[in-house]
Amino acid sequence: MSVEVKDLSFSYGEREVLRHVSFTAEAGKFLAILGPNGVGKSTLFRCVLGLLRGYTGSIAVEGRDAAKLSTREMAKLIAYIPQSSHPAFNYSVRDIVLMGTTSGLGAFSTPRREDERRVEDALEKTGIAHLADRCFHRISGGERQLALIARALVQRAPVLMLDEPTASLDFGNQLLVLNRARELAREGYTVIQTTHNPEHSYMFADRILALAGGEVLTEGTPREVLTWDTMRALYGVDVEISSLFGDRVRVCTPESVARGEDTRA
Repeated sequence: MSVEVKDLSFSYGEREVLRHVSFTAEAGKFLAILGPNGVGKSTLFRCVLGLLRGYTGSIAVEGRDAAKLSTREMAKLIAYIPQSSHPAFNYSVRDIVLMGTTSGLGAFSTPRREDERRVEDALEKTGIAHLADRCFHRISGGERQLALIARALVQRAPVLMLDEPTASLDFGNQLLVLNRARELAREGYTVIQTTHNPEHSYMFADRILALAGGEVLTEGTPREVLTWDTMRALYGVDVEISSLFGDRVRVCTPESVARGEDTRA
């Protein structure tokens, strides 16, 4: 196992946000944490990353107690890919990716030739080597997310945590980023992603953890989790779950089905 969370609870003052959350994310698997806005997905991420310490329960990363890890030790185990990044300075894509080497450098060290080779490898692996000298601010949203994934790869952490990485992307860039995340899971990384999109969870994840009201509603494979009852409990709407073309799924309202609208994924 790679990340194991047991009986995790967390409160902001008197407001309880997470209640007795337990799950395991395994190496080589893609886990989607699914739920609408405000159910505690980001708080859960912050607890696992060590940014919030006042929780009860336990978090283990690669068999080590997360509560006892320093920031530098945590950075060697988990790489975090945010929704978006807007650095103040005009960095190139190569410079952004190079920042992933800092977890392995001393306070006054500079990147070594080996680190620069890792950067070039990561750019190739994510398919953005041709963007290396471009300004980070002047590439597409999907390309920026791929650059952040490349930075995470350079960090050499076995766990990749993506916080709604497709939230501001168009459809094509969403598929681009999620395909790459799934490929990294197949290469042995532990990939954990938060999302409010059930279709993405169905298409790309190996397992889904559904959160509702700060608690685990259900967990399992996409086919086990994405049911009418779960969608009703999560989003408060009645939907039809339609499987198309083998692995693809479409979540739509009964009214759209009755109207005969196109439901292809």
